[in-house]
Amino acid sequence: MSEELISHEPATGAELWRGGISDVDAEVAAARQAWPGWAAKPLAYRAETLRRFADRVKADAESFADLIARETGKPLWEARTEVESVAAKVDISVKAYAERTPNRRIEGAMGLRHAVRHKPHGALAVLGPYNFPAHLPNGHIVPALLAGNSVIFKPSEKTPAVGAKLAQLFHSAGVPEEVLRLVIGGPDQGKALAGHDGIDGLLFTGSARTGVALNRQFADRPGKILALEMGGNNPIVVWDTPDIRTAAMLVVQSAFLSAGQRCTNARRLIVRQTVAEALIDEVRNLTNRLIVDHPHADPAPYMGPVIDNEAADGLTESFLILMSNGGQVIRHMTRPIADRPFLTPGIIDVTAMPERPDIELFGPLLQLVRVDSFEAAIAEANNTAFGLSAALIGGTPQLYDQFWANARAGVINWNRPTNGASSAAPFGGIGLSGNHRPSAFYAADYCAYPVASSESDALRASIGVGLRESDHDAPKLVRKGFL
Repeated sequence: MSEELISHEPATGAELWRGGISDVDAEVAAARQAWPGWAAKPLAYRAETLRRFADRVKADAESFADLIARETGKPLWEARTEVESVAAKVDISVKAYAERTPNRRIEGAMGLRHAVRHKPHGALAVLGPYNFPAHLPNGHIVPALLAGNSVIFKPSEKTPAVGAKLAQLFHSAGVPEEVLRLVIGGPDQGKALAGHDGIDGLLFTGSARTGVALNRQFADRPGKILALEMGGNNPIVVWDTPDIRTAAMLVVQSAFLSAGQRCTNARRLIVRQTVAEALIDEVRNLTNRLIVDHPHADPAPYMGPVIDNEAADGLTESFLILMSNGGQVIRHMTRPIADRPFLTPGIIDVTAMPERPDIELFGPLLQLVRVDSFEAAIAEANNTAFGLSAALIGGTPQLYDQFWANARAGVINWNRPTNGASSAAPFGGIGLSGNHRPSAFYAADYCAYPVASSESDALRASIGVGLRESDHDAPKLVRKGFL
């Protein structure tokens, strides 16, 4: 790898940013040395520092959103919502810390007290993704700093400029540079950071493939916390509903928001056979109206490009593989600009395919499966090793209860899209989608560990049973210490 990392705008190919490759050992050492001092600061001090960070984000919101839009390719309107989420994370995290990790005391007899308090782990590594390069790593960094940890943050090599900007905003708000360290680099630096003996844990958002590798890597390191937030092969089930048009809007939003580059995007549309044709017509007509363009286009696009040409090539190839193995094309996926990673949404009916690949196709590609019974719909929804999000559109409250009880996912919605989860709730999945360390509101749980204490102001002790009247009553060998 070269000594510099260079970032290009997906929509134009223009160079956006470049920066030197970091020394991982030096960054970890700095964070390890700094964290005891940061942990010793009062919680109120750390919270107030992070509130200043939120103010800095708000003050610089437009330029920050512009940078996110340029480096990811997402529309400017969507980048603005990401910036809003970054700022809002602070108050949510302060509330979560108070609710999830409170100090508790229980008074016992004779002045005895039982206490439960929480300690930070130490120096935590954060590996961020490219699809939400500010919001998702920030969702780890803020609660980690609030709990008293230091952080070594490595943004995705595809979005280093946003990572550098995020770190700069933290530092400008008063988070010491030694407490939040920035690692610029590619996969080699990521592997070095994840495997470094100097970290006390790793907070990861990214692909299932990388998450599984990290899980293996940490298998013989139980003393280090590992929080994995991975992807999904998410189902959206459409059942009986008189409002097919609104159902189609929810399907399109679930599948194609962020150019299909959200871990919660719907990958599989499971629909009752009796409503399938009407729904397909509405979904196709609505998809045809979606504007795919560069982030600052006027009128504003619904979708920008995917992250790079490699991703676009892989998605196009996946569409062709599905088509050649029995999939029936409903809407072709195309590349409107040959040398840029813009993709039009693709929809393909895979009902007749004998074997459907259980992989996360991270882009605007929706697979359709027709079913005859609700039980078959649930079975198809669960026909995956992932388990992040699932949604039911239509149906009755009784059917939703059945769906909720049987769907294997960490986020289950009714008459709402699969994406757009609230930061005020836990966010995570099961199976290949996570390791039971949900983030968002529950991030406080993995950023600090509980310590139970029994405390008394005075020395008190007694042994009330099993003692001789005097040590002189003990056998001679016992008195001499041989027995």
